[in-house]
Amino acid sequence: MSRNNSRFAADLAGAIDGAPEQPKRPARLGMGVLAGRENRLAELATGSVVNRVVELVDPAKCRMWEGHNRDYAALNEERCRDLIESLKAQGKQEVPALVRRVHDDPDYQFEVISGARRHWSISWLRNNNYPEFRLLVEIRDLTDEEAFRLSDIENRAREDISDYERARDYLRALGSYYGGRQQDMAERLHVTPSWLSRYLDLARLPDAIIGAFVSPHDLRIKHVTQLKPLFKPAERMALVIAEADRLGAGRAAGDAVPSAASDVIRQLTKAADAPKKSGSPKKSGSDALLGATSGRPVLRVDRRTRKALTLTLLPQDGASRVEVEAELGRLLDQYWPA
Repeated sequence: MSRNNSRFAADLAGAIDGAPEQPKRPARLGMGVLAGRENRLAELATGSVVNRVVELVDPAKCRMWEGHNRDYAALNEERCRDLIESLKAQGKQEVPALVRRVHDDPDYQFEVISGARRHWSISWLRNNNYPEFRLLVEIRDLTDEEAFRLSDIENRAREDISDYERARDYLRALGSYYGGRQQDMAERLHVTPSWLSRYLDLARLPDAIIGAFVSPHDLRIKHVTQLKPLFKPAERMALVIAEADRLGAGRAAGDAVPSAASDVIRQLTKAADAPKKSGSPKKSGSDALLGATSGRPVLRVDRRTRKALTLTLLPQDGASRVEVEAELGRLLDQYWPA
């Protein structure tokens, strides 16, 4: 090697030997995974992220929760058509149904808190040439009251659940979870008492009035404000009940009776305003009590004084003996406490 080449090689070796030592690069994959796990655990610990258990299950292993707010028996292919077509187009279920585990029934693993249409649609698809579909569920640990509120929040804005279904659910929950205290229930649901009251009024409509309509699901909240004025006084209510019975019986017999909800209400209103039969005028201060189920007159309180209460039973107005006994018991509790 020439002198110049030897000097060049020595300088190059010195430069390499004298270069500052580079820090070792961390294993990017390993550190990334560890850091990601630490961050995830920290988020879960602080509550900024909630870990949910999601599974794909056989819908046959899921039963409907008895407190579910949808009329599952009323579901059919027509009512679920939009969801069925969406599931077929996407090839899967995007939004999980909310369920909780079942421990008291060997035939089921879960009960559906919210997601009846999803359950029905997946079941229908599996029975109609789409056996690959399974129900996507999110598993929660909930009390009955928590399950009710969660189901209500999810379904409150949905248009595919009727006002009547929601009203019946609210009335059931009022007694089951809130001890009949409407104010407490409204506060828990974050709604006004007046808003809740309209739904409860809808759920409390007498069976005879409900039977006048083609389906209970035809009834809306707006109809309550039209029907309630027809229920007082008792004589007017009796006329409305009689007309509702006539409409229901006529429909069952195949007669031509109104079918649209607005036409049914118009017919009931017309009956309520029918001319009264001639006879002795109603005594001042009398007040008829109605049966809770049938809405028919049960008895009439003709006179109240400090020492006496005068009653007239109304056995010919169609109320049952059970309703009469219930109203008598209520009066005894009120005026003759134990």
